Amino acid sequence: MLIDFFYTLKQAQVPVSIREFLDLLGGLKARVVMGSVDDFYQLARCCLVKDERHYDRFDQAFSYYFRGISNDQLDKEIPEDWLRKQIEKFLSEEEKKKMESIGWDELMQRLKQRLEEQKERHQGGNKWIGTGGTSPFGAYGFNPEGVRIGQDESRHRRAVKVWDKREFKNLDDSVELGTRNMKVALRKLRRFARSGSSEILDLDSTIKATANNAGWLDIKMTPKRHNNVKVLLFFDIGGSMDDHIRTCEALFSACRTEFRHLEYFYFHNCVYESVWKDNSRRNDDKISTEDLLHTYGEDYRLIFVGDATMSPYEISYPGGSVEHWNEQPGEVWMKRLLANWPKAVWLNPQPVEQWQWHHSISQLQQIMEKKMFPLTLGGLDNAMRELNR
Repeated sequence: MLIDFFYTLKQAQVPVSIREFLDLLGGLKARVVMGSVDDFYQLARCCLVKDERHYDRFDQAFSYYFRGISNDQLDKEIPEDWLRKQIEKFLSEEEKKKMESIGWDELMQRLKQRLEEQKERHQGGNKWIGTGGTSPFGAYGFNPEGVRIGQDESRHRRAVKVWDKREFKNLDDSVELGTRNMKVALRKLRRFARSGSSEILDLDSTIKATANNAGWLDIKMTPKRHNNVKVLLFFDIGGSMDDHIRTCEALFSACRTEFRHLEYFYFHNCVYESVWKDNSRRNDDKISTEDLLHTYGEDYRLIFVGDATMSPYEISYPGGSVEHWNEQPGEVWMKRLLANWPKAVWLNPQPVEQWQWHHSISQLQQIMEKKMFPLTLGGLDNAMRELNR
């Protein structure tokens, strides 16, 4: 059954592998989920989908393959006391015994007849299609063998057919990022190199050295592989950026996890002659931007994070800063940074559709040579590709 599901995912262009499929089978064998299509959906998506951009394809493939299957087709061997949940309407045991199963053929025939006869919404009762009653058709009631129509989720797990409209939220390249999504995207910037002490077994070298040593074991060790990419991260802080604090915190957390060589600094609106690392002491403990240019090598990648929303004068004119008198325009400092670290991008948490309303964004896009990307999954992915060039 699930082998065909695996091929269905492949046909839907979900990049699922045998290893992930075995993980799913292992989860089922360990009885991580039991008797619920919805629970199985969550487990399968967790095991088989590596990238959130493929959620929509997975949902369509899942819906296609498992169409018409209800929870009750999976829970026949599940103990009744395990499946029962708190229900909205309670019936006595005597009332439940009076409700006899009428069988599939008769059930579907009655449903067809009721659909033809019923002209309005019905609440309660034991005949019409409605809610909260004992009719075999409808939602939020009780019947030992009925057809569930339009209910948000199963209550008694007794429906023999589910006629819900199943909707799963689509995810695409425009979704906002969480820390986990960001880590996946940032990994595209990885450049591995071996560094540090020799503490990992080098199997190939050990075999070769042992063979050359007439069979006497000669163990060879090698340093660990680390992501050798170096990153300078500049965060715009305060003002309109207060609306994007959580997104920037998630990005900062992801960057600190993914990049071994990471230096970060803060600025407000545009970079000028100084930046800082501690916002609580930004007026007392500033770092000269000129010093940064002479401290970090050209092998660093430069990432600006900010909404680029400010007065155009803050970029173009001396004294344009809203906090101090800057002798040189922000544009001058930006160009110096870009000349020193040409591999640079700007990540903008502002929605792309709003960029056209801010002249300052157009100015910085021109300075960045169009290397400004939205802080979304697709935008971050494109930014990492740009930095890899």
